[in-house]
Amino acid sequence: MAKILDLKLDRTAGTSLAEQIRIGVTAAIDSGVLAPGARLPSWLDLAAQLGVARGTVKTAYERLADKQLVVSSRSGGTRVADHPAKRAAPDPSRTADALPQLYQDFLSGTAVFQNGVPASDSFPVALFARLRAQAARAEVAAPLVYPDPRGEPELRREIAAHLALSRGIECRPSQIFITAGFSGALGVALRVLQPEGRSAWVENPGFPPSRKALEIARLAPVPIPVDDDGIDVAYGMQHAPDAALALVTPGQQAPTGVPLSLARRVRLIEWATRAGAWIIEDDYLGELQLKRRAAPALASLDSSGRVVHIGSFSKTISPTLRLGFVVVPPALVPQFAETVLCLAPAPGPAVQWATAEFMRDGHYMRHLRRMKRVYAGRSNALLAMVQSMGYPARPAGLGVLLWLPEGARDSVIAREALAFGLAPSPLSTWFSPAGIQRPGLLLGVATTPEAHLPVACDRLRQLIQTFS
Repeated sequence: MAKILDLKLDRTAGTSLAEQIRIGVTAAIDSGVLAPGARLPSWLDLAAQLGVARGTVKTAYERLADKQLVVSSRSGGTRVADHPAKRAAPDPSRTADALPQLYQDFLSGTAVFQNGVPASDSFPVALFARLRAQAARAEVAAPLVYPDPRGEPELRREIAAHLALSRGIECRPSQIFITAGFSGALGVALRVLQPEGRSAWVENPGFPPSRKALEIARLAPVPIPVDDDGIDVAYGMQHAPDAALALVTPGQQAPTGVPLSLARRVRLIEWATRAGAWIIEDDYLGELQLKRRAAPALASLDSSGRVVHIGSFSKTISPTLRLGFVVVPPALVPQFAETVLCLAPAPGPAVQWATAEFMRDGHYMRHLRRMKRVYAGRSNALLAMVQSMGYPARPAGLGVLLWLPEGARDSVIAREALAFGLAPSPLSTWFSPAGIQRPGLLLGVATTPEAHLPVACDRLRQLIQTFS
């Protein structure tokens, strides 16, 4: 606390130590470092930190109380008084405005049509909360040793078993590394593969943060068109045959929702094998295929060890877990182990233990089956409502893709919709800046209960008419 308060005592100064403490605490309150209600250290604790007598701190606190800057009670200790304090100009680095617009969209809170988050009204909250509470108690009571940086063995075993049944991937738990969500897995993969300075295939349209991640890793993204069979492998082989890797969403292409055809899957793996390239498979929805049985993962066809498979629990359980995983070819296991040990160890054990038990007891599979039914119903209702408005639309994964008239400003529509509690994603932002951009809106179905559809769609129709 002394460091946070920036209390620098000068024993050679003419000002008493008690007065120096008072001045330091007052400055922290005025600047907002200490907010109303914040608890100050006890006399004993602060005296020990500063190397002064308890009476010195007591005197400083009494002077602060006389100025009505702090209040003290036997049960609550000494706290900053609950009144507006003078504030310094906000630190831009601490505000949301300092974040790129790309990530601010994720922080806007749940809204109708929002993409990328699961439904919060159909999750077994009480059950999962109990599992997390038990895991948190076990974590606190566990021996004080460093956890396995690769991830807890229990969760890695459960993921391996689940992937074998639902995604057709046969792998050992030793090939699985637990990460901080998809972005954590992608970051580790790029560290290990070390493709800096080379080109990489990206889907066009494709997930904007993934494209940006490659740029941050000093790769040159090459936008590859997407059609009804997924990414156009022939186009990629013609325009960037020597690319270091391809980042793809073969299960359900983001944002169009089309699966990568079998012929293109085979050709993509053949290209990677022949070129010595890598394929990073973003299996962001896993088996959450609403219309039919989910296509097996691309990694299930890989016999050459060229596919790095990434999955997460963000769309199936919650993005607040920050829990993902990467399945790596056997030859890369040692490099991944060293990288996570030194740079990106797995999240804390408690969240992993709770998730492992959720899977082990069958709750996860039951939850997925239930959510497929819920999402399918919402998708059908939303698609019918949008089509009744006269706009061409199609199902797209856990969304509905609404095509707008040529010249419509989809980014403006999406921005204006936020004021009404609506959060569609503008399709133009999914295209490479240098690629062909077609206006449209991606409407999430997970956050769109059927009871909200009439009002939400009517408001959306008005915005489209205004900005088209």
